[in-house]
This record gives sequence, structure tokens and C-alpha cells, in this order.
Amino acid sequence: MRIISVLLACLTAPCADWPEWRGAGRTGVWTETGIVDRLPAELTPVWRTPVRGGFSGPAVSEGAVYLTDFDGKFERALCLDERTGSVRWERQWEASYRGIDYPAGPRATPTVDGGLVLAQGAGGDLVCLKAAGGEIVWRKDFRKEYGTVIPAWGMSGAPIVHGGLVIAVVGGRPDAKLVAFDRATGAERWRALAGEESEPGYSQPFLTRAGGRDQLILWHAGAVSSVDPATGKVYWEHPFKIHMSTPIATPVRAGPFLLVSAFFQGSRLFRLSETAPAAELVWRGMSESERNTDTIHALMASPVIDGDYVYGVCNYGQLRCLDARTGKRVWESQQATVEMGRNVSAFLVGHGRRTILFNDRGELIFANLSPKGYQELSRAKLIRPTSKAGSRRELGAVVWAHPAFANRHVIARNDEEIIRVSLAR
Repeated sequence: MRIISVLLACLTAPCADWPEWRGAGRTGVWTETGIVDRLPAELTPVWRTPVRGGFSGPAVSEGAVYLTDFDGKFERALCLDERTGSVRWERQWEASYRGIDYPAGPRATPTVDGGLVLAQGAGGDLVCLKAAGGEIVWRKDFRKEYGTVIPAWGMSGAPIVHGGLVIAVVGGRPDAKLVAFDRATGAERWRALAGEESEPGYSQPFLTRAGGRDQLILWHAGAVSSVDPATGKVYWEHPFKIHMSTPIATPVRAGPFLLVSAFFQGSRLFRLSETAPAAELVWRGMSESERNTDTIHALMASPVIDGDYVYGVCNYGQLRCLDARTGKRVWESQQATVEMGRNVSAFLVGHGRRTILFNDRGELIFANLSPKGYQELSRAKLIRPTSKAGSRRELGAVVWAHPAFANRHVIARNDEEIIRVSLAR
């Protein structure tokens, strides 16, 4: 009866897929209605399916769930039935994680577009597969074809589709940090940005439109860069040399503003021009310390811009509110993440007037964030942490894979299983 009621609800109000990193458009916003006001004390999965290790989040498209994982020798792309969790197909390829720290598995959420699934492996393999049956359409080996030197924590940039192009963070040398491939054949169409001047980093590229132009924004270890997604022409760049080459959190766009936030050097806010593809710096954090911090020093989770305020999780798990006009701190709370420790994190997803948080303890939280403070509405355990944290933790492990919010459900994974839980009212 529960499944029938959810299906009927989707017929009367729009349901939505989650086809790529942070959802459609990479905005980190869930637009569906008909969601419970408060989380129940216990979340019971509709289904659970065993998987191998990995940090990559799931993607959801047209009744299927797509995921990548790793067993120590082979990376794998999986397609599951969204309703039942049964495996429709799987495809694997040999992958080398030599020299990669945190070698549990892939980092990048698959990108699903027009019948194709694009899977980026941690060791530099980009694989294009048919969504219907998993057949490999084309494949790229960044190390062999572009001289890519895999960064310390692996390749993590989820490919992005623009028209007939698949744009990937390749980190190729000397001039192929970004490369666009023909969506149908995999043939190179353009390359951009010097690959030897800085590492590719771990931040996801995203598309936006400003100044009358489509712009692909990439925050890499040397700068925040904007390129024409059709041609690879560089529109503008702002130098931002990142300590330990660790730009990780995806940049955030709200109105004319673009925000980036780094573990060591804090946040920078840019204003995008309304008349041309250009940007100017509005303010920047002045601290370059991981302990003595000022703005938001994000790890993996992108902050949220809501009107005149910015909300985000700092590098020791502090949820902070900033005045977006100045970058000054308004308040700080440890309640959402519980534990103050290095690399403690939580993903933030906007949902109407509230925010959904998924912390690395595997807890799902509904909360209201405002200049007045953090107001928790409800919290429930979603999935067990299984990944090694690299620093001392109360639970001995973490969950660092972003969940998908699709069709009134949340889908989450760890290194052992993937689960689907209904959040329908």
C-alpha cells in the first residue's frame, strides 16, 4: 500500500529525478513537495542492496539508480531498479589506485543524460555506458592519453554534459585541465587550461549563465576559472592558490553571487557581471589556518546562500552563518555534526524554507537556518558509517557519500550497501 500511495502522489504532484552530482543542475536543491514535515524516530529502508566500497553518491534517472564502486582491483558501474533495488546490469573495468590515499573507491557521482551514463573513476578512467544495458560506448584513460598525474586523493570531478559535449576535469598536461569530448563518440572537441601550473583539485565543475553567456565554472588548485562550454575559451580567472591543492566543495551560485570555500583559506565571494562574462571579488576570508578560522572553511560540503546570509559547515564541523554582504560571522553551532574534529562534515540540501543535512555520522536532519540561529526540527539515523575517517572519531568511521533525493525518497550508500528510504508524507 505504501508504494501505491507514493505512485499516486507522484501523479498528482511532480516528482523529480537526481541525475547527477547535487541533483539536476548541480544546485543542491530538492524541489519536490509531499515530503514529511518531521522525520520518524526510525527510518526503514524500502530496499537495501549490497555494494562494494566507494565515496561516489548515487544518481537517479527514469526509474533506475546508478552507482560506482571498487573491490580493490576493479571499478564497477551498477544500475539498480529504483523501485525494488534489484541489479539490472553491472559493468566493471580494471583500475589502479596506486598512490591514492583513502583508496576505498570512486569519488564522482555518475552523470546520466539522454540514455548515457558517464562514470569517472578515481584512477583516471572515464567510461561512457548505455543506460539501458550497460554496454561501453567509449572510454578514456587520462594517464595514458593526457599524461595526467593523479592527485593524492584521486580524480573526483563528475563529468558534465553541455549539448553534444561531455566536459571532464582531466588534469592533462600541458594544456588539458579541462577537456570536452563528443558525447556520441568520445572524440576530443576542445581542451582548456594549463594542466602543469596547478593540480585539478577535487571540486566539481558546474554550468551557469551570467553576463549573457553560458559559463562552465571550475575551481581548481590555482584559480577559479570560467570557460565557454561550447569552445573552451577562457572568459575569466581569479587566482586562488589552494594549500595542499584541496579545492573540494562545489562553488555555489545565488543571484549575481558566486561563492567558493576552502578547508584552509576560507571563503571568497564574487559578483558575476550582468553585462559580460566577468567577475569581481566582493570579499575574502583572511585566515589561512585550519584552527584560527574566520569565514567558512568548508571541506566537502558546499555552503548555501539564502538572501543576505550564507550557511555552511566549517572544517571542524562547525555550522556557521555569515553575512553575505561582508563575510562576517553571525553565529556558529556544533549541534548538527555533534563532534568537533578534523574533517567532520555534513552535506546541505535546500528544500523549500528548510534545510536537509546529512552528517558524516549517517544521520539525516531537517532544520531551519536563519540569522537567528540553528533550529533543529527532527533527526534520524539513515545509514551506518563504514569508511575510515583518517582521524580519531567517536564512531570509528564516517559516511562521505552524498545521498540522492529523488521521487520522494532518499537513497544513500556506504561501503557495504545502498538503501532507499521513503520521505513521502
